[in-house]
Amino acid sequence: MKEENSSLALLSQIIDSGYNRKAWHGPNLRQSLRGVSAEEAAWRPGPGRHNIWEITVHAAYWKYAVRRRLRGDPRGSFVYEGSNWFVRPSSGAESGEKAWREDKKLLEQEHGKLREAIAALAQARNPRVPVSHIYGVAFHDIYHAGQVRLLRRLKTVAGG
Repeated sequence: MKEENSSLALLSQIIDSGYNRKAWHGPNLRQSLRGVSAEEAAWRPGPGRHNIWEITVHAAYWKYAVRRRLRGDPRGSFVYEGSNWFVRPSSGAESGEKAWREDKKLLEQEHGKLREAIAALAQARNPRVPVSHIYGVAFHDIYHAGQVRLLRRLKTVAGG
């Protein structure tokens, strides 16, 4: 049981390094979103391309999906209807800073709930831990942290 708990603690550290803990690889997802305005989050690099806002909600959704799988919860309880990608404003003026802050808060909350689900596994008698899903969340966050950084730079270069 002790070995199992240390493995689960390591998995928590791994998802945190992708989302909100200082890591050797550079900015994590939360750091990449720091200071992004609603206008910047809503900017699209081209027609049909995702914006930072959509990436943020997408990341929150996958934290929810992995938590749901860990706990065996039914589908359909995510805050937005649908799955994977959710259309968000194309203009910060459409819904403003408040809505942007709420979606960033959603990401933060889903990360916390995922951490709680991993911690609960330590209490389970025979936990079924899909380790690849947990690693996947961390990799997913790092991937999208890079996208966010790139989109911020592109917006600056585009003169926005």
